[in-house]
Amino acid sequence: MSGVDDDDNVEESRLPLLAAAHANAMASQDPKDQIISQYGTVDAERGVASSTFGGDHDGDLVTAEENRDLKRGLQQRHLSMLGIAGAIGTGLFLGLGSAVATAGPLGALLGYATVGLVVCAVQFALGEVAALLPVTGSFVRHAEFLVDPALGFAIGWNLVYGNVLSIPAEITAIVVLFEYWWPDINPAVWIVIFMVLTAAVGFSVIRIFGEIEFTFAIIKILLVIFLIILGLVINLGGVPGTERIGFRYWQDPGPFVELLPIASGDWGKFLGFWSVMTGAVFSFAGVESLAMAAAEAKNPKRAIPKACKRVFARIVIFYILAVLIVGMLVASNDERLGDESGTAAQSPFVIAASAAGIKAIPSIVNAVVITSAWSAQNQSLLTGTRVLYGLALKGQAPKIFLRTTSWGVPYMCVGLFVCFMPLSFMSMSNGAYTVFWWLVDLTAAGVLISWSTILLNHLRLKMALSKQGISADRLPWNNSWTFYSSAVALFMCILILFTAGFTVFCDGQWDSATFVSSYLDIPLVLFAYLIWKFIKKTKIVPLKSIPLDDAIEQADQYPDEPEEKITGPIRFVSWIWD
Repeated sequence: MSGVDDDDNVEESRLPLLAAAHANAMASQDPKDQIISQYGTVDAERGVASSTFGGDHDGDLVTAEENRDLKRGLQQRHLSMLGIAGAIGTGLFLGLGSAVATAGPLGALLGYATVGLVVCAVQFALGEVAALLPVTGSFVRHAEFLVDPALGFAIGWNLVYGNVLSIPAEITAIVVLFEYWWPDINPAVWIVIFMVLTAAVGFSVIRIFGEIEFTFAIIKILLVIFLIILGLVINLGGVPGTERIGFRYWQDPGPFVELLPIASGDWGKFLGFWSVMTGAVFSFAGVESLAMAAAEAKNPKRAIPKACKRVFARIVIFYILAVLIVGMLVASNDERLGDESGTAAQSPFVIAASAAGIKAIPSIVNAVVITSAWSAQNQSLLTGTRVLYGLALKGQAPKIFLRTTSWGVPYMCVGLFVCFMPLSFMSMSNGAYTVFWWLVDLTAAGVLISWSTILLNHLRLKMALSKQGISADRLPWNNSWTFYSSAVALFMCILILFTAGFTVFCDGQWDSATFVSSYLDIPLVLFAYLIWKFIKKTKIVPLKSIPLDDAIEQADQYPDEPEEKITGPIRFVSWIWD
C-alpha cells in the first residue's frame, strides 16, 4: 500500500495547484529540484512543498500527493459517459410520468427545459474551473481555493454524507426492481449481491470503473433512443391495431394541470409547473460527477471541457425529447401514472407500450433501470470517496483517509462507505420502496447546493481574473457569456432550493417529513461552514490573493498526451461522445 505516514503533519502548507505536473514538464531538472526552485522548501518524501503565495490566501490546493498516489486512468470518453450515466437513470425511465401528472405535458416540458438551461450553465461553469484546476474532489476543492476553506469543508462533508446515504438508497431500489420479477425471493439476497459488486468496483483500478460506467451509459442511451423512437411509432399509429394519438392529450385534459387543492386557475397551473422543478433537478443530478475524478483523468484541460459540452447537449436533448414524447403518449389524468411500486410498471413508456399490446417492454425497462441503479451506486461511491480523500488532503478529515493502494485507490475512503451499505437492510422490515424515498428525500436538496457551489466558484474565478487584470482568454477553456449565465443560474438554484417544499406552507398541507427532507440540508451546510470558520478562523479569500497567474502557468505547462485511439467494437458507437 502507498499513502502517507500517520505521523505526517497534514496541516502544513502544501504544494499548490499542479506542481507535480509542472515538474514532469521540466524534464531537464531533477523533480525535487524543480519543486524547490519554484516553491521554496519541500518535503521530498511526501512531495509536499511550502507555499510562497503569502498569508492572505489559505486555500491553496494540494496536488503533490494525489499526483503521486492516484492514477490517471480515465480517458475523455470515460468522463463524458460518467456525466451521462449519472444523469440518465430512474428519473428519466420512471419519474417523467409523475411530472406529466403534476404539471401537464406542456408544464412538464417547460419545467425540464428550465432546469436544462440551469444544467447548461452549471456544466460550462464546472468545465472552465476544472480545466484550470483538475483536482480530486472537483468543486469542493475549488470552493476552498476560490471562496473560503470553510465552504469547501461544509460542501465536502455534505457530499460525503449525501453519498453515504444514497448508496443504500439505490440498493433498496434494486430490491424493488427485482421484486417485479421474483417477489418471493428474500430481499437480503439482492442486497448482499449488490453490496459485494459495488465494493468490488470501489476497490478496483479506476479504469475498470470507467469502463463499467461507459458500458452502462451506452446501454442507457440506446434504450432512451429506442423508447423515443418507439413512442413516436405508437403515437403516430404505427403499431397494428392502434390509432394515431398526436397531440390529443394536450387538448384533453389539456397542456397544464392545476395544483389542486392548493390553487386553481392560472395560478394553480403555474404552481403545477413550479412543483416539477425539484423532480427535474433530481433527474438531472449526476452531471457534475464527471469532474470528481479529475486528478485521475488523462489530459484534463482538454478532456474536461469536451466532456462538459457533450454531456450537456446529450442529456438535455434526451430529456426534452423524452418529456415531449411522454406528454404525447399518456394523458396527465391517467391513474397509472400514480403507481408507487417503484418498478417499470410506473414508467409512462411501459404504460403506452402495454396499451399498444407490446408485452416485452416492461421487462426490458426494468432490466435497464436495474443497471441504472447500480450505476448510480458506483457514481456515489466514486464521488463520495474522492471528496473524502480531498478533505483529508487539507486536514479537514482524518489522515487515515489518505491511504491508497498501489494501484491508486483510496481504500480507507472506500472502506468507510462500505461500512454504511448495510443500511439497505432496513428495507426488509419497512418496505424497500418506503426506505428508498426516506433516504432520497434526505439528500435531494444537496444537488442544488452542489450546483450553487459550482456556479459561485465560477463567478469568483471570473471576478478574480478581472480584479487582477488577467485576461480570461488565458484560461484553458473560456466562454465570454458564462459569467452572466452563472449569475442567472445561481439565482435559479437558490430560488428552487428555498421553494422546494412550498406546499407545506399552504393551508392544510403541512407535512413534517416533506419539510425536513426539503430543507434539512440548508442548516446542516450552514452549521458545518460556521463550525469550521470558528475553529480555524478562516476568511473569505480576497480576490487579489487568489494565485491565478501560477495556476494558469502550471495549467499551460501540463503535458498533453495523445488522445486515445478508439479501435474495435467501441468505434461503431463513438458518435455518442464525439
